[in-house]
Amino acid sequence: MKLARPLAVLALLAVPIWLWVPHGASAAEPAAAQAAPVDSRVASAGCDTSTDLAAGKTVQQSITSGGRTRPYFLHLPAGYQDGEATPLILAFHGHNGTGADVEAYSGIDDLDAIAVYPVGAAGTDGGTSWQSAPYASDDVDDVQFVSDLLDGLQGSLCVDPDRIYATGKSNGGGFTALLACRLPHRIAAFATVSAAFYPGTTTGCDGSQPVPYLDFHGVADTTVPYAGGTSHGAKLPSLTDWMNDWVEHNGCTEPSSRTIGSDVTKYFWLGCTQDATVVHYKIANDGHTWPGDLVDSGPGASTRTISATDVMWSFFGKHPLDHRPL
Repeated sequence: MKLARPLAVLALLAVPIWLWVPHGASAAEPAAAQAAPVDSRVASAGCDTSTDLAAGKTVQQSITSGGRTRPYFLHLPAGYQDGEATPLILAFHGHNGTGADVEAYSGIDDLDAIAVYPVGAAGTDGGTSWQSAPYASDDVDDVQFVSDLLDGLQGSLCVDPDRIYATGKSNGGGFTALLACRLPHRIAAFATVSAAFYPGTTTGCDGSQPVPYLDFHGVADTTVPYAGGTSHGAKLPSLTDWMNDWVEHNGCTEPSSRTIGSDVTKYFWLGCTQDATVVHYKIANDGHTWPGDLVDSGPGASTRTISATDVMWSFFGKHPLDHRPL
């Protein structure tokens, strides 16, 4: 991430603002390995098939990607019907997470969407991790894994190709930001929660497609500090810098803000290229948590003023892929 001149138009935020110039045996087994991640709208052949999976239940499955067996958890919504195009949400856990953890605290299973909780591969410290983190394994291509996973899911389930979304917490949030730069023509909108934006999260961002982007972060987060810092030997940007990077990237021109309750401030930017709206929720007392969590989601407090899951579901619904010229 490269920081440059102050951006005065966004002075509504409380700390200095800067310009970003980014640098660059499963029911869902892909039919064939891809030479490169598929960053384009893909029709769902699964709309012409039926599934034996039970609606309203979570199952663990796996695919082979990059020569590795990669597990994930899959939850079909209670109202899932064969042949009926259904939104899909990818939700990525944090460092050392399991996939089942973000399922438990987020409540994404309750949405009318296919919920997918991929599991990260072992990193250099032995814990599960995602590409872009300094502790992630160099020989694991998680962007390819996501592409392969979507290929398989769209081959076996009736996924709406215009309503595929991604979210994640901590390291999973950082990886979600990487996907926003690497798969912007396949995933419609992105939401990051208490995210760790290591330098690798901007790989491929230079010149990439503007995308709708939503972020949540607590001021009391000591794991990934709001003001930035260093973690695992890598620099983390302040959230103010990070959000203004996306504002600049998306070409937004209309900054605004409003207070929600006693602890939440919503910052949002309109007038963005291709309607790629940018939104940030700054939460005064939250720690390294998922706002409105159903069970403990990490160290520190978690606000009850908003639910990150409800907010992102509303945001996602306003930004299907077919509303953007590609």
